[in-house]
Amino acid sequence: MLTPRGQDFPRWYQDVVAKAELADNGPVRGTMVIRPYAYAIWERMQAELDRRIKAAGAQNAYFPLFIPESFLRREAEHVEGFSPELAVVTHGGGKELEEPVVVRPTSETVINSYFAKWIQSHRDLPLLVNQWANVVRWELRPRLFLRTSEFLWQEGHTAHASRAEARDYARRILNEVYEPFMVEVLALPVLTGRKTARERFAGAVNTLTCEAMMGDGKALQMGTSHELGQNFARAFDITFSDETGSQKHVWQTSWGVSTRMVGGLIMAHGDDAGLRLPPALAPIQVVVVLVRAEDGAAEAAAALRAELEAAGTRAALDDRVDMGFGRRSVEWELKGVPVRLEVGPRELAAGQVTLVRRDDGTKDPVVVTEAVRRVGVALDDAQGSLLEGARARREAATTDVGDADQALEAATGGFGRLAWAALGEEGEDRLAAKGVTVRCLHRRDGTVPETGDEPELVAVVARAY
Repeated sequence: MLTPRGQDFPRWYQDVVAKAELADNGPVRGTMVIRPYAYAIWERMQAELDRRIKAAGAQNAYFPLFIPESFLRREAEHVEGFSPELAVVTHGGGKELEEPVVVRPTSETVINSYFAKWIQSHRDLPLLVNQWANVVRWELRPRLFLRTSEFLWQEGHTAHASRAEARDYARRILNEVYEPFMVEVLALPVLTGRKTARERFAGAVNTLTCEAMMGDGKALQMGTSHELGQNFARAFDITFSDETGSQKHVWQTSWGVSTRMVGGLIMAHGDDAGLRLPPALAPIQVVVVLVRAEDGAAEAAAALRAELEAAGTRAALDDRVDMGFGRRSVEWELKGVPVRLEVGPRELAAGQVTLVRRDDGTKDPVVVTEAVRRVGVALDDAQGSLLEGARARREAATTDVGDADQALEAATGGFGRLAWAALGEEGEDRLAAKGVTVRCLHRRDGTVPETGDEPELVAVVARAY
């Protein structure tokens, strides 16, 4: 049995991760072993994101895991921001290294050292690169998927001829890659906006973010896109000759999402029975469960699985009749498979099977010849249902407030929303002292502002993972 969410949300989360066979703690504190089912979820995230990233013009590459320590020290704010999290290698091959090397916490420095070699002329721009990799940030309070010392992610890095081009590309990643993916695939409504100066990425001049509400009312930063200005270009002397032959520094962006999204998926959609996966993401969209292998039921179940696959549905067959039917049903509920088709001799005698939806728990008898079509309808409905349910929960747990004290109260179980002018940096510091942060600044209509100084900006505040 899972710990009820309302009783102990962190324990419920740990129970789901363990019992749905998603991950185990690794042998080194803070590391994790991602089990096949969770890795299949991550692979689908990768595939969906990779398609969108390439459509935005970026190409995949790979850069070294080990980075000379001196590289990080070239950009002072960047190294200061990451110093507490760095893992540093001082010995290799049985000898002390001449220069310590850092295990990649992020790749701005090593990538920019190569951008400096590759960029000579305005004809080399824009340079749009993405890599899928692991990174290491030594985590003091690890939690599987949410904060681990090693995790998987993608990180994009780009160089442009002008500030406007870099600004527009950072926004394009937010608006055309991250937000649509999270809404359309993860069925997670996200708030988009700017980070405050206190919260933005170390070394950036502006950070754009996607923020989602979890089942306990806390926020999770799902992805960020940064304008780096010319900070790294100056540190690494990344220059190009423009059309007139003048030498100029490039303008840059970086952006990333990680396996943290798996944790967000669990906490945003999960219930007391386990995971609830959006059909667009689920590695298995429908499982055909054989109740008993009698009177042609086994053959009918196998045929249904084949029909579903032929129709383009990701389907699996559970014919483990030597295991109790109830136990198998609970297992598939734990794993969050969107639809179950239960096939037994009694139902087949009436020309029917039972269709069970994971999102709302409904069970309906359907005619065998209509089963594939009905599954398709159920998958479409479930995708929309999860999105709307998450949006309704967020709105119900968001409170408009007038000052920092009211914001603190609102953040005990949800989001607080107030005028940035009424909070300001002084109020932000007061909230931070109590473990509450400004998740993002946006306009009243929810759109992303051009600057943090626009009038009538709204601050969204919350406790966060």
